[in-house]
Amino acid sequence: MAFDALKGLREELKKREEKYLREKKKELSEEKIMELSCMLAVLAKDDEAEITFYHAGHYVVVKGVIQSVNLVYKYLEINGTRISFEDLLEISRV
Repeated sequence: MAFDALKGLREELKKREEKYLREKKKELSEEKIMELSCMLAVLAKDDEAEITFYHAGHYVVVKGVIQSVNLVYKYLEINGTRISFEDLLEISRV
């Protein structure tokens, strides 16, 4: 915009809206944890997958090629995004 009468208002409103729309992280059942563990055990580098995970108060869905699965440090990388196992909600092969 050429003229913004209330400088910084848009940014502040956006921050408040983002804070208001945040979700709490869901507690996973033992069955769901086992299902995720089994999927992680069979995933390999260069597999295509769709992953739903918790990040910064929101659930995010990423679809792409697995770059690595690190069982020691408990994370995986997909499309340059490192995702901790404890933030996972869903994994499906594409």
